[in-house]
Amino acid sequence: MKFYWKLFKSTFLLSAFTFGGGFVIVPLMRKQFVEQYRWIEEKEMLDLTAIAQSSPGAIAVNAAVLVGYKLAGIPGALITLFGTVLPPLLILSIISIAYASFRDNHVVQAVLRGMQAGVAAVIMDVVYVLIRDLVKEKKTISILLFLLSFVSVFMFHINAIYIILFSGIMGYLLLADRKGDGVEK
Repeated sequence: MKFYWKLFKSTFLLSAFTFGGGFVIVPLMRKQFVEQYRWIEEKEMLDLTAIAQSSPGAIAVNAAVLVGYKLAGIPGALITLFGTVLPPLLILSIISIAYASFRDNHVVQAVLRGMQAGVAAVIMDVVYVLIRDLVKEKKTISILLFLLSFVSVFMFHINAIYIILFSGIMGYLLLADRKGDGVEK
């Protein structure tokens, strides 16, 4: 029971105090579940994040459900789902009551603009950690795929869904090639 409470409390607090969506909450989940609690390995978290990102719905909710399921099966998935969805539901319910006051409040607008900078910093941290790990492991193809994806989106404005599909196909082909060589990584 203590484990379930800790799982709920972790996802509840992460969700309650994280602004910026899934790309912000997922690295914080990684820090908590991989680095602090050591419940999940780094590679497992990256795999769960990839699945969460490619699944329909909010990435934060998907990631939380996958982590919960990995740690405690269906009860864990339900606990993390509830823990992740409850804070925004409560916050938005309260805000909707006084929407006009929040909308026109200059202080609230300034705080939200400031939060955008924080969100950008957290996303840059995730990118740095991912690239650092790829370089450490000397994964040349993955680094090239990352660079190609970045250039495709920002210079040529290719839709991200095509990048995801292409990357998924490349990952499948690379895995099939490794298994064909008798190497399982």
